[in-house]
Amino acid sequence: MTLSKGTRVEWNTSQGKTQGKIVEKKTSDFELDGNMHRASEDEPQYVVESEKTGARAAHKGAALTEKK
Repeated sequence: MTLSKGTRVEWNTSQGKTQGKIVEKKTSDFELDGNMHRASEDEPQYVVESEKTGARAAHKGAALTEKK
């Protein structure tokens, strides 16, 4: 699976599955909404934006499913 900026993806939230797109790939540690996230070249994290709410979150690639 090739994940990059603009890719449509789906992920699980406490409210159920959410769809959106990748807005950024992070390869170093970063802060989002006051929370620190660990990322590296070997284990990047992806900032995703919900299509429904516009809210942003960070997820590892394994938590994302690419949508066609």
